[in-house]
Amino acid sequence: MESGYYVVVVGGAVAGAEAALQFAQRGIRVAVLEQNALPYGKIEYGLPKWHVRLRNKEEAAIDAKLQHPLVRYVPKVRLGEHIRLPELLRWGVSAVVLAHGAWRDRPFPVREAEQYIGRGFFYQNPFMAWFNLMHDPDSGVESYEIPDGAVVVGGGLASIDVAKALMMLTVEEALRRRGIVTNVIEMEHGIDRLLQRYGLSLEALGLRGCTLYYRRRALDMPLTPMPTDTPERLARAQVVRVKVLETAMRRYLFRFQELRLPVGILTEAGRLVGVVFCHARLEDGQAVPVQGTEYEVRTPLLISSIGSIPEPLPDVPMRGEAYALSDPDLCRLEGYENVFVVGNAVTGRGNIQESLRHSRHVVQRIIERYLGDSLHEALYREQQAQAAEQAARIAEHLTRWEPLSAQQCAALDERVRELQRRVGYDGDYPRWIRRHLPKRLEEMLQLNVPDEAAE
Repeated sequence: MESGYYVVVVGGAVAGAEAALQFAQRGIRVAVLEQNALPYGKIEYGLPKWHVRLRNKEEAAIDAKLQHPLVRYVPKVRLGEHIRLPELLRWGVSAVVLAHGAWRDRPFPVREAEQYIGRGFFYQNPFMAWFNLMHDPDSGVESYEIPDGAVVVGGGLASIDVAKALMMLTVEEALRRRGIVTNVIEMEHGIDRLLQRYGLSLEALGLRGCTLYYRRRALDMPLTPMPTDTPERLARAQVVRVKVLETAMRRYLFRFQELRLPVGILTEAGRLVGVVFCHARLEDGQAVPVQGTEYEVRTPLLISSIGSIPEPLPDVPMRGEAYALSDPDLCRLEGYENVFVVGNAVTGRGNIQESLRHSRHVVQRIIERYLGDSLHEALYREQQAQAAEQAARIAEHLTRWEPLSAQQCAALDERVRELQRRVGYDGDYPRWIRRHLPKRLEEMLQLNVPDEAAE
C-alpha cells in the first residue's frame, strides 16, 4: 500500500457518495460510515415509493460511487453511538467529512403534541419511512390505520408528498371496500383520473380528504429550485409555485389553507384530536400571528412536516439548528482542524442549479411533470453538485498537508475492516445490498415500470 491521504465520510447517500467519489477520483482512500444497512438515506426512506424510476436511478448511482476501488463501505455504524468523533480522529485519519444529512424533524411549534406521537400525531420523517415500507410484510413496521380528514402542517415539496400519501391511502381503502383494487403507483398518475374512470368522487366515497396548512402564502412555498435573486425572477418563481400547488391539489384532491399558524392542540382520552390555528400576516417575510383569530380544527391525525434539521451528536458543536462552522468556505466544523461538513447538514449553500435557470422549457416541464420525478431529481442534482464542490475544496486543502505513510494507511484500512467485521459485512457490496433491500411494491404487484431509457 502506498502513502497518501485517508478520509472518513460519515453518510453514504447523495452527498456522502458524491464526496467519496470526489476524493477517490483524486487518489484519496475513503471509508464511508453509514448508520443504516443501506446507504441510500432519504432516497430509500423519504422519497415516496411511487417514484420507482427515480429511486432506482439514484440508488444505482450511489452503488457505482461506493464501489470505487478506493472506497470502503461500512454499514450499520452510527457516529456518536458506535464510534465517537474523537476516536476517529485518534486513528490518525487525514480528515472526517460529515455528510449524513438532516434526519431530525424540526420540532412542532406546539411542543405538547410530542406526547401524542403514535396517538394522533406523527412527524414527517418516520411517517414517510413507514409509508415506504408498510407493504412489505417482512419489514417489521407497525400497522397503522390512516384516517380520513388528516391535517398536515408544513409547506414545500415534502409536505405535498405527505398530503399525497394520505390521500392515496384513504382513497385506496375506500375503493377496496367497493371491490376496486388499486395501488399508490397507479394513483401517482392522478387520483382525479382514477375516480373519473369509475364515475366516483371523494364525496361519493364518503371522504373529506386531508388539508395542508401553511404559515405563509401559496406563492411563498419553496416548491421549485428556480432563482429568486431579482424581482422578475421572484415573480416568475411565484407563478410556478402556485401552479405546482394547484396542479397537485387538482390531481390528488387535498385542500390547502395559507397564512395559518398552529398555536395549540386538542386532546381527548389520551389522544390528539385537533389543532388550534390562528391567522397569520407577513412582516418582513416572517409569519406573525394575528391576535384574536384562533379557531379549532378537529382531526383524527396531525402530521408535522415543517422541515428537517441535523441531528445533535456528541462532540459535534451546533449553532442553532445547524452544525457550527468556523470556516464557511471549507465548511470546517468549529473546534476541529480536519473535520468538515457537506450536504444537507450545511444550511444556506443550496445555490448550485445552473441548468434549471433561464429555461422556459424547464419551467413548463416542472409544472407539467411535477407529479413525476422532476423536482425531486432537481433537488438531488443540487445536493450532488454542492457536495462535489465542497469535497473538491476539501481535497485541495488536504493535499497541502503531509500525506500519511504506507504503514499508517494500512493500519487505517485494518481498523475499517474491523468495523466491517463487527457488523457482519464481508466487503461484498452487491450481495449485502441484495440481502438488505426491502421488498419493492412494484415487484409484489408484478408491475412493469420501465426505466427512463425504455421510455
